Amino acid sequence: MPGKMIEIKAPDGASFQGFLATPEAGSGAGVIVLQEIFGINYFMRETCHRLAAQGYMALCPDLFWRQQPGIELSDMTEAEWGRAFALYQGFDMDQGVADAGAALEQLRGSDGCSGKAGAVGYCLGGMLAYLVAARTKADASVGYYGVGMQDALGEAGNISAPHMMHLAELDKFCPPEAQSAIKDGLAANTSVTIHSYPNVDHAFARTGGEHFDAAAANEANTRTAEFFAQNLA
Repeated sequence: MPGKMIEIKAPDGASFQGFLATPEAGSGAGVIVLQEIFGINYFMRETCHRLAAQGYMALCPDLFWRQQPGIELSDMTEAEWGRAFALYQGFDMDQGVADAGAALEQLRGSDGCSGKAGAVGYCLGGMLAYLVAARTKADASVGYYGVGMQDALGEAGNISAPHMMHLAELDKFCPPEAQSAIKDGLAANTSVTIHSYPNVDHAFARTGGEHFDAAAANEANTRTAEFFAQNLA
């Protein structure tokens, strides 16, 4: 089924938009898709459609709405990269997690949703997926090559629902020392599973991106699909 933009109620009573893709059956568990620094672009919509094809109601909230609603960028030009990084630098992470949590609960309570809801995020969204796992009632969550988790390991003890991370070993935004700190800091939490992918860089799962690696993306996406099937069924 084609996706559509919907209104999401923010915690402060304001509203913002998100892209919703629904499975052909019209019902299923919910998954919020947490954006990279490029807004709701082709890859985020593609991800929603892929999840819908797997039977999920997939909602990508516009988490840059407090700065500029409707941002849609790519990684193809220097100007777009510059705009994306400016938005990232101005992003309020705590407010973003709260907005993501609001989207999660709205999706959970929407018509057709089974009542279970999880999250998957990429880049900035990978960090948000980690914080959503720690701060919300997500039933399961997955982060792809998140940035900054090593600075938020104090929240690791709050994660009780299943959480999966996909780390790119050549990720310049999450270098080896950061990856080691993440693995060490989360080792005691049996709810967390970490997969490392050798010889791939940041955004290896972004279709059409500079560092896209089909084999690694397929492996990570298969693991994610199995993880959600196990934990959101």
